[in-house]
Amino acid sequence: MSVENQSRMRAVSPAVWGPPEVLREIEVDRPSPQPGEVLVRVQAIGVNPTDWKSRATGGRKLWKNPPILGFDVSGVVEEVAEGSVLFRPGDEVFGMPLFPQQAGAYAEYVAGPARQFARKPTGLDHVHAAALPLAGLTAWQSLVDAASVRAGQRVLIHAAAGGVGHLAVQIAKALGAYVIGTARGSKHEFVRGLGADEVLDYTETDIAQSLDKVDIVIDPIGGETGQHSIGALRPGGILVSLIPRWHAPTSAAASAAGVRYILVVVEPDGEGLKALGRLVDSGELRPHVSAVLPLSDARTAHQMGETGRTTGKIVLTP
Repeated sequence: MSVENQSRMRAVSPAVWGPPEVLREIEVDRPSPQPGEVLVRVQAIGVNPTDWKSRATGGRKLWKNPPILGFDVSGVVEEVAEGSVLFRPGDEVFGMPLFPQQAGAYAEYVAGPARQFARKPTGLDHVHAAALPLAGLTAWQSLVDAASVRAGQRVLIHAAAGGVGHLAVQIAKALGAYVIGTARGSKHEFVRGLGADEVLDYTETDIAQSLDKVDIVIDPIGGETGQHSIGALRPGGILVSLIPRWHAPTSAAASAAGVRYILVVVEPDGEGLKALGRLVDSGELRPHVSAVLPLSDARTAHQMGETGRTTGKIVLTP
């Protein structure tokens, strides 16, 4: 980009809400950090289901004009606004700022509150660091803040090979839990490699009937999966749903069975990011990246993600 255009940047935006083909590359003004914020030069961008779901329908977010998708970023601090004291230009950071409002991560620069970022773990490159914030914080807030997992508890994690699931398996193991994951048969070796004590094929097994009762279920799928999982919980157990809306039938079934139903919607959390970073540095947590694509090919990343067959995460690089 020429000197006279340094105030501009490349980004990817949907022309309209619809299929992956609506995504196109645009040029927009580079964001200016407000007091308490930092401007980050993006090195890598994590792709999440909320990205393609929003692209398809517009979601429920208050999008800016133009709408720019994405939340997960890893990069280098370019500028520090007045009032922010946590970082200096040149610091390597990662985070998911502003969620669920527009962060605009599908771009060359992102501005957001400094306290919604953390220093990038030294053990991760930018690609793997970008795969961690939204999925990792979802897993952390579900297991630690919502369920208060303790050593020795039995934890069932659905979709254990997926973006949230593969991180939740590792975090639960680091907390001392006995971990059972569900996944297609072809992904069992991967899930065992994450540390799962048992892996069940949800396409062939009645999960609720084939297990000794568990203390906690982490459910990123919802609907019938959540309702059926109630049968796997001991009385007083906890079903943590990651679907961002209350499901009345599941709530009613949980109450009737004497278990708790908790809905978790991930929040930006600098302290949670630091906790994830400590697990990375101790060797207990490693995000798995199945594909790295250029930002200009975001539509392919969305097509891959929408199959529901991705192992771990997809990452874009600008």
